[in-house]
Amino acid sequence: MDLIRTIEEQNKRPGAQKFNVGDTVKVHFKIVEGKTERVQIYEGIVLCMKNSGIGRTFTVRKNSYGVGVERVFPLNSPRIMQVEVVHAGKVRRSKLYYLRDKVGKAAKVKELVGGKVAAAMAARNAAAAAAAAAKEATVKAEAESQA
Repeated sequence: MDLIRTIEEQNKRPGAQKFNVGDTVKVHFKIVEGKTERVQIYEGIVLCMKNSGIGRTFTVRKNSYGVGVERVFPLNSPRIMQVEVVHAGKVRRSKLYYLRDKVGKAAKVKELVGGKVAAAMAARNAAAAAAAAAKEATVKAEAESQA
C-alpha cells in the first residue's frame, strides 16, 4: 500500500489544484498530431471535480456555436500545460450539473469579486505559471541528458 502511495506522490503535479468549481478557466492542453505537438486552449466553466489522488478529474463546459460541449480532464495529466483562472465563480454547490439545462444568461455563474479575491487569483495564476515553467524546464533537462 505504501508503494502505491509513493508512486502516486511522484506522479502528482506540484500545485495542481489552483481553481474551484464554478470558476471560468482556460486549460492549456498539449495535443499530439503525428510528429507535431501543439497547445490547444479550452475555455469554459468548471462543472465538477471527481475522485481523489492521482485519478482526480475535472469537467469543463463551454458553448461552441450554440451547442454545449463538455470535456473531462485528468488533473495530474502531463499533457495539461497550465490551468489559468479567468474568473472566480461564486457558487454554493459542488456539482453544477444544472447548468446543462440552462441557456443564455441563465447559464451564467456569479463572479466572486473583491480586493482580496483579485489578489489571491493573481497569486494563484502566478504560482501555477511558475510551476508549469519549472516542470517544462525539468522535462527539457531530462530530454537533453538522455540525448
